[in-house]
Amino acid sequence: MKHKSLFLVACLILGSQVIGQLDIDRSRQNAVTNAIEKASPAVASINVTEIQRFAVSPFQRDPWFEYFFPPEIRQREVKGSGSGVVISPDGYVLTNDHVIENASKIIVTLPGGEEYNAEVVGVDDVTDLALLKLDGSNFPYVKMGDSEELIIGEWVVALGNPFGLFDVNQQPTATIGIVSGKDLDFGIQGRKIFQDMIQTDAAINPGNSGGPLVNTYGEVIGINTFIYTGSSVKQGSIGIGFAIPINRARRIAEELKSKGHIVRDFSTGLRAQPLDRKTALYLDIPFSEGVIITHILKNSPASKAKLEYGDVIVAVENQKVSSPNDILEIIEINDLRPGDRVKMRVWRNGRYLNKALILEKL
Repeated sequence: MKHKSLFLVACLILGSQVIGQLDIDRSRQNAVTNAIEKASPAVASINVTEIQRFAVSPFQRDPWFEYFFPPEIRQREVKGSGSGVVISPDGYVLTNDHVIENASKIIVTLPGGEEYNAEVVGVDDVTDLALLKLDGSNFPYVKMGDSEELIIGEWVVALGNPFGLFDVNQQPTATIGIVSGKDLDFGIQGRKIFQDMIQTDAAINPGNSGGPLVNTYGEVIGINTFIYTGSSVKQGSIGIGFAIPINRARRIAEELKSKGHIVRDFSTGLRAQPLDRKTALYLDIPFSEGVIITHILKNSPASKAKLEYGDVIVAVENQKVSSPNDILEIIEINDLRPGDRVKMRVWRNGRYLNKALILEKL
């Protein structure tokens, strides 16, 4: 009887230990670990090979000798890496344009180590996005969230291939942070336009570009694109990274998938010039900043919007304008294309009017 009692006590102790361990294991699982578990299978490592051409001259660029003995043009392979994310079961992969720019060969590796030669479906250097296609089916893919519904301070996870670490164990690296800011506009940066960007303090490092930023549901809410270092010297994350909102990325991906390119050549159907003080005084206009319409093409977007010769455009998409180039730049920055509506505020005959111009193909 005594031994039976000791046996029961031992079972109770062991049972409580097992239950306690299960409780600890359960407590380790949370919204963040669940998000990583959901999204990780669709995160890709992207390795690219670029062929660069360079000149070799024995005369160290002496123009007189090089005129008679032109330098020899050679080629070399340059390798780079980045990240991407599978967005559909038929193998479409979203990444940054700068990750695969000028690549002669693109290898996409998925978790577990399976490699694919990727085909470029289309690129958009303006928004810095690219769409790739893998040959196959039933790929793990991510669910897309709604970047319009982001909450400042909510938890997010950046997934990707920083410093090529994906190749070490065939799994993406995860870093955690919050949504630090949203709707950040950087305007035109070289050939690219970064608008409505998401700011996060989740660590984003070289190689993370093109990878997903996911919420605690495991939904992609942004494509990680660049970091701010506060220095001209390249360095790692200091907690200020930026992602393209997924609503914009989804729109670009759908257009690349259907057309292979982004149609941005548009027509407004109007000609204009800056309003100056002399013209404003002559026409009795109580201000001298704006753009005065000098010609409207027949059956054009401007004509259909009922704009008139002599109208003064003072604002486009709620932004003041002082030259025709301002109008074009605002349209480009807002990523407006043929079929999109452009809001204009104009001055006519002593009063302000609101007009909506629908862009058409050039």
